[in-house]
Amino acid sequence: MKRLILLTTILVSGWSRVLAQLPDPGFTVDATTAIVITDPQNDFLSPDGVTWGVVGESVTANNTVDNIETLFKIAKEKNMTVFVSPHYYYKHDHTWQFEGALEALMHKINMFERTGALTTEGFEGSGADWLDQYKKYLEGDNVIVSSPHKVYGPESNDLALQLRKHGFNKVILAGMSANLCTESHMRDLVESGFEVAVVKDATAAAIVPGYNGYEAALTNFRFIASHVFTTEEVVKEINK
Repeated sequence: MKRLILLTTILVSGWSRVLAQLPDPGFTVDATTAIVITDPQNDFLSPDGVTWGVVGESVTANNTVDNIETLFKIAKEKNMTVFVSPHYYYKHDHTWQFEGALEALMHKINMFERTGALTTEGFEGSGADWLDQYKKYLEGDNVIVSSPHKVYGPESNDLALQLRKHGFNKVILAGMSANLCTESHMRDLVESGFEVAVVKDATAAAIVPGYNGYEAALTNFRFIASHVFTTEEVVKEINK
């Protein structure tokens, strides 16, 4: 038993040293930096949204709703471009022949449901709509809404194209949900040659028995992104 405790102590101590030595490349905001927000929509961020029962604890603990608004606000003040990558499902998406676990659940609970790609009928106030307090920012000239992503990452939308065409190669990333769309956007943008920083308290994730999506995402944010900010820290960096 003593040998087991000693071995465990050695392993934990060794891993702690590795983490302490993990580089933090840092992230400097410049003229080529844009903010990207994933899924700032009712179904994730409103108490009336279909996922609130599993994400509400994390959203509340992180003050996610207000922190995302802070990013919209500072972007408007500084005339920084914000790209929003939304998540919509149309009727034809419900005839997919196979799905992953969360895809199946999202379709089952009609998450991000839209009547159709060419109509906004029923959109206002729906789960797919923007959170009300963000709408005044989303109508600004500094905000570009990409085509919708369909699973988690931006591989299926035009986000990377829009970023490149507008001259941006650095991204401050936030939004929902941490271990799904936000992390997937981080991974794809990094693989596509963008420098990415994540704002860890401007996101949140589902917490269910045995699984904490937010804690899982924090590890990968730290391992993959150039830097992990809090909202307060990134505002200070933008204001420099």
